[in-house]
Amino acid sequence: MPLSNNKVADDGSSTLQEGKAMVDSLIKVVACYRHLASCVGGCTDSSSLRRDLRQTRERAQTLALSCRNHLTTRLRDKTLPEAERKEAERQWVSFSSCLELLHADMSKVFAMAKHFSLANNSTMVQTGIQGGTTEVAARALSLPDLQEAGAGTQTSSVEGQEQSQLEQEITQVDRTLDDMEMKVNVLRWTVEALGPQHTDPVSTDSASLALLSMDEEAAQRFCSHSQMFAAMMLCGVAMFAVVLSVCVVFLV
Repeated sequence: MPLSNNKVADDGSSTLQEGKAMVDSLIKVVACYRHLASCVGGCTDSSSLRRDLRQTRERAQTLALSCRNHLTTRLRDKTLPEAERKEAERQWVSFSSCLELLHADMSKVFAMAKHFSLANNSTMVQTGIQGGTTEVAARALSLPDLQEAGAGTQTSSVEGQEQSQLEQEITQVDRTLDDMEMKVNVLRWTVEALGPQHTDPVSTDSASLALLSMDEEAAQRFCSHSQMFAAMMLCGVAMFAVVLSVCVVFLV
């Protein structure tokens, strides 16, 4: 009997770790996609960048599908323990937020690609960025290296097909977000965020006393300056009164 309980606990822990690993992978890929998306329309924009964007986007969508199926199954399980449910809800919030960022970046790439067409040799913005983006795409695709493929000349028809495909994928991600809210109702403001202990803000009595002492020193310096200024003003008024009285005496 104890062996059975341990096995169940191990299965639950492994399932949580599996979900966390998938969400972390999605976050990494979306971060790489955001970095690539910032180069569209700039001096580093090229056919290889558009290819890297497409491959990274496909990788992100594959991970998003796995995350959605895994977390949906977990959160719709009525027998899920409370602790595991809370952890699954935190993973769900991270996943949905990450998917929203992907949707925003895809929309940005779609809009920028319409204004900066590679087929028409449009003038790109000189951002000052140098180097390629292949290394970023390789990290997103979990590849040790990504070989540069012969890009050639990108025609208007090919670019139009890519834009049409990207528009369809944006719509699909939008539908996925709506479908997620219908299947799993997780209120984000009710989910408690947890992070590493060293990232938590630290508030101690010594820190408070240090702040108070600094405030007191500043107040004392301000008071001393104010008193000095007032004394100088009084001296000036007194000297002016003495000079005025002397002048009156001599004139009379």
